[in-house]
Amino acid sequence: MSYLSQKELELFSHKILEDYDAKNPGTIFNEKIKISNEDALFIQSNVANLRKKRGEEIIGYKIGCVSKETQKKMGFKQPASGYLWKSEMHDSGETLNKKNYTNPAMEAEFGIILKQDLKPEVFSFDYMLDSIEGIYPLIEIHNLVFRGAKPHGAELLANNAIHAGIILGSKTKLPSNKIETDLKLIYDKEIIDTWVNKTWPLDMLSEIEWLVKEQAKRDNILRKGDLILTGAYGFPIPINDKKLVEVTSSAFGSVKAIFV
Repeated sequence: MSYLSQKELELFSHKILEDYDAKNPGTIFNEKIKISNEDALFIQSNVANLRKKRGEEIIGYKIGCVSKETQKKMGFKQPASGYLWKSEMHDSGETLNKKNYTNPAMEAEFGIILKQDLKPEVFSFDYMLDSIEGIYPLIEIHNLVFRGAKPHGAELLANNAIHAGIILGSKTKLPSNKIETDLKLIYDKEIIDTWVNKTWPLDMLSEIEWLVKEQAKRDNILRKGDLILTGAYGFPIPINDKKLVEVTSSAFGSVKAIFV
């Protein structure tokens, strides 16, 4: 179902990108426009095409809203997805400027990098495991701002699932057996959120098949070398006046960044 004309969709796509570049995302939603999730996905894809045309490089995909609670909050019945960009990738230990974001908020998460394409027509769990080169702890940065009416699902999708960047930790080779880990989000040495008894591979990879099938609908294949953010267990938490952000996992290492 679409509420918008083709002309409106094109106009909003250009405005979404203009706002993102101005570090003031999503101002079209100040007008409380009515937009469907289908419209929002078109805008997300169209903005991605505009970014590619000007020379930016997609390096993978994020899965968001994996928890049923978050899906309900956003008005979804499934997860969300967004594009990852080379220009927004950072190494552990980097110093970043809060002025480059709008209400910067963080999630603790895991990522995987593929060593071969994931073909939808032959997908299986074992095939997926055989396609993973390594697992990485990471911090996902978000522009945590919603301007429109609730639920905010369409606004989230149009703004690339409010993704604004990644701080990537070091690679860990895949465990040969099932393994449990914790995951902690830490601001200025204070634990902000923590998750325990998360099991590799089931907990981390539960929505990869959904992502593969969802991208196939848009004629996108998950490619060798792609980074996939497997989904956070909570909602993004603003850093406010905090500076040091760390994510730690007992099984898969740690990652950090400084925000000034």
